[in-house]
Amino acid sequence: MVLNSIEKLLEKYENGETSLKEEQVLKNYFSSDTVAPHLEMYKPMFDYFLVSQQEQFTKDVPLKTKTIFNYKWISVAAVAVLMLGFYFSNSFGNELGTYDDPELAFNEFSKSMEMISQSFNKGASTVGYLDEVNKGTSTLGYLNEIENSTSIIFKK
Repeated sequence: MVLNSIEKLLEKYENGETSLKEEQVLKNYFSSDTVAPHLEMYKPMFDYFLVSQQEQFTKDVPLKTKTIFNYKWISVAAVAVLMLGFYFSNSFGNELGTYDDPELAFNEFSKSMEMISQSFNKGASTVGYLDEVNKGTSTLGYLNEIENSTSIIFKK
């Protein structure tokens, strides 16, 4: 009768349905010397539970708190530096890039646009080889189509 109830408790234990009292009954049964031979495989498991229940952690736990660097203050400092920079750059009265004569301003603007255009054309002429690369990659697309068709043929 006792063995039958232990087997039922073991089944409930394996399904995770036992209470603490029922687990204590199992621990007491497997800690005794009279364990049924077909239940001997559970004895080391429950012996381990009894031993681990008596273990204690004896080392000191350091409770020092780490200082956390607050990154919010970096953004506040950056804004302060920028504001000071804007204030002092405008306070010295540097009037750069302003013209009183509209015709002179237009001539300077035309010169700067021409210089930008020349630099842009020089840079655009150096990337002409990319058209050849595009032609090469389009021929690779044909090779992929051939590979797909041969894979269809050989799969069947």
